[in-house]
Amino acid sequence: MDIFQAVIIGIIEGFTEFLPVSSTGHMIVASKFLGVSQNALTKAYEVIIQFAAILAVMLVYREKITFKKRALWQKLFVAFLPLAVVGFIFKDEIKALFAVEIVAWMFIAGGIVFLIVEYFYKEKEWHINDVEQTSYNQAFLVGVAQVFALIPGVSRAGATIIGGLMVGLDRKASAEFSFLLAIPVMAAVSGYDLLKHYEEFAQANWSAFLAGFIAAFIVAYVTIKLFLAFIQRFTFVAFGVYRILFGMILLMV
Repeated sequence: MDIFQAVIIGIIEGFTEFLPVSSTGHMIVASKFLGVSQNALTKAYEVIIQFAAILAVMLVYREKITFKKRALWQKLFVAFLPLAVVGFIFKDEIKALFAVEIVAWMFIAGGIVFLIVEYFYKEKEWHINDVEQTSYNQAFLVGVAQVFALIPGVSRAGATIIGGLMVGLDRKASAEFSFLLAIPVMAAVSGYDLLKHYEEFAQANWSAFLAGFIAAFIVAYVTIKLFLAFIQRFTFVAFGVYRILFGMILLMV
């Protein structure tokens, strides 16, 4: 992997990780077009750029990463558990699903779900607009929704945002819960991958890895800020349409 490939993939990771469009799906497709093989070294690089994305969301929400907010983090841990349990038990079956065709169909299915949810969604006074007011029950149900993100192309952010909307969070609270939930989820995934692929770091092109890390961090930070501003004025319909169109293009190509 050269610097150009690393930066492009880093940008894609930073831009798509926190949007409901599947970062994994985009990186699988981008890697194929860039000629980057899916080997152990590539997985090691993904650990680096995922870590950059984690740092970006932690910087944005640094005021919530304190002991004073332990009630919020207890709820996030409850939301994290379903994915951790199911992912660990079925890790081998999940690996077998990584194919462009599956990604394409999941893009389309996820887009349709977004359009249906948005069609019926109406902002209510009882909807939670402060992420810290999320209940343990709501957190757990969002965590159950997140399990669907184990299927490549579904999108972790998309699954958790949809879950949040369906259990009574408003758009902003759903997005923020999704961002914060990404911290334990991505830390666990990156940590696990680091243990599996730490030997590959000795063979790494560190110039490329560093360039990709910086690109992923900057783009992720900016994307989170812009996404929060976007959902203050617009719905998630545009993301549903994008997912359907992108999935159809993948199937045709």
